[in-house]
Amino acid sequence: MRLDELEYHLPLDRIAQKPLERREASRLLAMDRSTGVFTDRLFAEFPGLLRGNELIILNNARVIPARLFGHRAGIHAQAPSRATRLEHLRGKIEVFLTRQLDADSWEALVRPGRKMPVGERVLFGDGELECEVTARGELGLRTLRFVSHDQRSIGEHLERLGHMPLPPYIDRADETSDRERYQTVFAKRPGAIAAPTAGLHFSPEILAQIRARGAEICELTLDVGLGTFQPIHSETLEGHSMHPESYEIPAQTADRIQAARTAGRPILAVGTTVVRALEDSARRAAETNSANVVLADKAEARLFITPGYLFRVVDGLLTNFHLPRSTLLALVCAFAGREHTLAAYRHAVEAGYRFYSYGDCMLIR
Repeated sequence: MRLDELEYHLPLDRIAQKPLERREASRLLAMDRSTGVFTDRLFAEFPGLLRGNELIILNNARVIPARLFGHRAGIHAQAPSRATRLEHLRGKIEVFLTRQLDADSWEALVRPGRKMPVGERVLFGDGELECEVTARGELGLRTLRFVSHDQRSIGEHLERLGHMPLPPYIDRADETSDRERYQTVFAKRPGAIAAPTAGLHFSPEILAQIRARGAEICELTLDVGLGTFQPIHSETLEGHSMHPESYEIPAQTADRIQAARTAGRPILAVGTTVVRALEDSARRAAETNSANVVLADKAEARLFITPGYLFRVVDGLLTNFHLPRSTLLALVCAFAGREHTLAAYRHAVEAGYRFYSYGDCMLIR
């Protein structure tokens, strides 16, 4: 499939720059994926749109303040000249953590990358946190090893010095309020570098209404990373390789999915990250001839869902609007059909829906 088949026009003023005052105040475009018929609703109506027997699955990943700003400190074990030292002190570096490898090491993107060879060090704050480039990888990635120079842990420094990793289409610096609003109300497990944005619409009141309706709610964790927002650089979807993202499906969630499938109850995924975790696990279960629909374990999702994919688990999807030419739009087109999806997107643009992370959402069943 050609990448330009996932194109649509979006005026810049449709991109939401800030969240609404109330999470549940978002608009919701409800679409029947078999017919392509859609209706304009409000997310506050979501509980009432449910049949009442759904199993709704949330991603409880918590976004970490993954963007750091520091300055160069020179090559490790090198005695630079005074001029070089001055350059290092003035050389500002942005570090964007993408995946934790162990207690001290992270995979990261750095800017400017050309100035960051193996052995280069970066100081953060007043020098209380330092990292060293220990390896270079594909896609401009570096492996960084962190060390704390005071009594605080590396995690405490990252929480204190880091900035919330707002997407680049949000054309402003992060604010204190983003630490709460760029986070779902059910976020528990730190490790994500982007929010599972379909979950941002839920408030405690909405969750209570869903349970009162009779629907069941359970959770999994997928640490949103490069696999979710990495651009497609090839001309076709077939030429793209997904960056792995770690996920965990608890035994209780796997059991509830099994029970729902046995009873013929619909399984509704809140967000494309939930879809990736469920479908990747279902694929692995099928490959190992497991009797279970999904496996209760930890794994890495590498699955790239494109039109033509046969869904094994998900019957319904709540999702935000996604960038053109993206892996996320490809997933939605796979679930709802390309023509239906793009027609709904054109309507959303014309009707003034707010797009992307802090924007409105779609319910597709």
